[in-house]
Amino acid sequence: MHLALRRPLMLSALALAATIGCNPAGSEVQCQLDRDCASGVCLANGTCAPDNGGSGGSAGTGGSGDQDAADDSAAGAAGAAGAAGAASDAGDDGSTGVCAPNHDGVITRDEIPLQAGLHATYKIATNTQWDTAGQPQSGGTRSWDLSGSFSGDHSSLIETLALDGLWFAPDFPNATYASRLSDTQTLLGVFQLTNDQLLLLGIASPDSGVTQTKLTYDPPVVVLQFPFQKGSTWESTSTVSGTASGIASYYTEKYANQVDATGTMKTPFGTFDVLRVGVVLTRTIGVMPTTIRQYLFATECFGTVAAVTSQDNEQQVEFTQIKELKRLSP
Repeated sequence: MHLALRRPLMLSALALAATIGCNPAGSEVQCQLDRDCASGVCLANGTCAPDNGGSGGSAGTGGSGDQDAADDSAAGAAGAAGAAGAASDAGDDGSTGVCAPNHDGVITRDEIPLQAGLHATYKIATNTQWDTAGQPQSGGTRSWDLSGSFSGDHSSLIETLALDGLWFAPDFPNATYASRLSDTQTLLGVFQLTNDQLLLLGIASPDSGVTQTKLTYDPPVVVLQFPFQKGSTWESTSTVSGTASGIASYYTEKYANQVDATGTMKTPFGTFDVLRVGVVLTRTIGVMPTTIRQYLFATECFGTVAAVTSQDNEQQVEFTQIKELKRLSP
């Protein structure tokens, strides 16, 4: 595998949440959690988003970069699953008509609406510090706060793209959409949504040519297994093959996923009841393994509202040295 391919891809699959129809202007209802609001959305300023027909919002997907197609595939894929939902489906009245959260602690396939043509904005920081452990709360839950500022913060629009017209589309006939896997790179993750899974099929560069990237996962990576709740687990082991920056590549990736905690996550967009999905990626190139940890904070209808990726070869389950940090933003 080409040495330039070293960043993680998990962050974009669960990251595109609905941001349309959530203007707090005129809303006077005070809240602390999204469940306190009829609309299902508690904004960062402590007010409820308008209740437009009882729809709470939606989810989405994202993608990965080019510096490390492998790493970006892991981190971007998971991030891409949450961002796509209701953003582009919102009507003129701000309602999505897609999903209303019921706060039952279980996220079903219908509660993560995903398709091409969706988008959401995230604040992103890299090479920063934050404690993934959060604060313990009553009943064994936790609270996490990513609403503040981090050095290097900037906003990024995450979108899910139709494959029509993309040069690599014929190689992925079952794909549902493609999405950029990294804020700093241009590689696209190629995803398929089934009745019970979100799958990462491959990674490709936006353009073909001598230095093109096109990698295929065999079998596809299970990014999300529906339904999931605290205690759910799923695993994937894939052979990755193709070209990376024009160079023949072949390696393996193993993903171990566990929903290990519940609680609340405060983002610049609002405060959400979340399930924390821990992902451990082990990539083996030749005989050299690299381990990357990631936490995705998923909620009903919005998908992944935050995602945190470790530095390479992080040994601690809870860590503070962050390679990339994403959270939903207005």
